[in-house]
Amino acid sequence: MTTPTTEPAVSVIVVSRGRPDALHRCLMGIEQLSYRPFEVVVVADPASIAAIADWTDSIKWVEYDVPNISAARNIGARLSAGEILAYIDDDAVPEPSWLDHLMPPFRDPTVSIAGGFVLGRDGISYQYRANQLDRAANHIVLRLEGDAPEVFDAPSEGAIKTEGTNFAIRRTVLSRVGGFDEAYRYYMDETDLNMRLARAGARTAIVPLALVHHGFAASDRRTEHSRSLTLFDIGASLGVFLRKHVPPQYHADQLEKMRRNQRFFQEKHRKAGRCTAADVETVLQTLEDGLRAGQTMEFGGPVDLGEPPQDMKRFGRAARFKTSVLMRGRVWHRRRLKREAARRVAQGERVTLILLEPTTRYLRVSFEQQGFWLHSGGQFGRVGQGKREFTPTTLRSRVRQEIARVRSVRRFTG
Repeated sequence: MTTPTTEPAVSVIVVSRGRPDALHRCLMGIEQLSYRPFEVVVVADPASIAAIADWTDSIKWVEYDVPNISAARNIGARLSAGEILAYIDDDAVPEPSWLDHLMPPFRDPTVSIAGGFVLGRDGISYQYRANQLDRAANHIVLRLEGDAPEVFDAPSEGAIKTEGTNFAIRRTVLSRVGGFDEAYRYYMDETDLNMRLARAGARTAIVPLALVHHGFAASDRRTEHSRSLTLFDIGASLGVFLRKHVPPQYHADQLEKMRRNQRFFQEKHRKAGRCTAADVETVLQTLEDGLRAGQTMEFGGPVDLGEPPQDMKRFGRAARFKTSVLMRGRVWHRRRLKREAARRVAQGERVTLILLEPTTRYLRVSFEQQGFWLHSGGQFGRVGQGKREFTPTTLRSRVRQEIARVRSVRRFTG
C-alpha cells in the first residue's frame, strides 16, 4: 500500500429537503471534524439554505427543491473539487474523527469506495454495520475482526454494501460509472451504486470506527416516530432495482418480503396508537402503487459529472476546533453544566458532557443543538440494545466506561 505525502482533499456532500433544523445540526457536527483538508457542499431547498445563513460564506451550496435524492447527490458531486466525495444525510451527525477513520483506506489506490458504521437514535446501538448483498439482494452479515478497516474484493454476484448516510467514493470512480441513477428518487440509490461498482470490479473498504449518528428525522415521507406516510418511492425504487439487478426468479420473494416488513412496521405504530387501521391500509396501498410504477419506470442513464471545479473551498471554520474536552457531573447540575458546555463550544472546543443520574434509565448519546455531545441517563442503566437492564456500578466506574467506549472516536485532548 502506497502512503501519500498528504491526505486526499475531501468534499463532504449533504443533501437536504424540508428539514432545516436537522441540516443546521448536521453542519454543527461537520464543523467539528478534525480532518484536513475538506470542503462542504450542500444541496437543499430554499428554506433550508436560509436556515444555514451562518455557513453559506464558508461552503458551496445550491438550491434544489425536487424530491429526488439521486439527482441532488449528482448535483453535489458536480460542485465538488475534492478527490474523495463523502456523503452524509442531513439527519445525521458525524463523530469528530469520522473522516480521520474513513479516509486512510483510500491510500490504497485499488480502493474505490469506503463505508462506515451507523449508530441509531440512542447513539449507542448500531443501525447498520457490515453487510454483503447476494444475487437476490438479501443482506448477509460480514464478520469483521476488531475495529480495523477491511478491504473486500467485488464478489462474483451481489455486492459489498455501504450506507447512503455514511460512505465516501473517489470522484473519478463515481464519474466513470455514470453517477447516481436518477430513477431512484428515494431508497436503494446507494445500493444500485454498490451493484454497479461490483460489476466494475471495484474494491470496497468497511471502516467500523468511521461513525455517524443517524436520527431518522421527520420529513414529508415519515413522522418523528419513523412511521412512513407514503411508501410510493420505496416501492418504485424496489421495482426498478429488481428489474435492473436481480434475476426474475427471485422477484416474488423480494416483493413479498417488502410487503411483510412494511406491514409489520405499520402495525407496530398502530398498536402504539400512532395511526389507525385505515391509515395502515392507506400507506400500504402507496407501496403497491409504487411497485406497479417501478415495473415500467425507465432506468436513469449515465450522468456526466464533468471535470472537477478548480476551486476547493476549504471549510475554514473547522480550524477553530483544536481540542476535545470531557465534562462530567450529576443531573441536578445539568443547567449549569450545559451552559458551560455551550460556552466552551463557542470558544472552539469539542465538548463531551457525561451527565448521569442514580437510576436505571437507559444511557443515551446525542449531539445537542448547542454543539456538544451529551451522554445522559442512569448510572445503573442499560448501555445499548440487548444489554443488561441493571448494572451495579459506581459513578466513577460508569464514567470511566463511557470514556473508554468513545475514546477512539472522540479523541480527548484534555
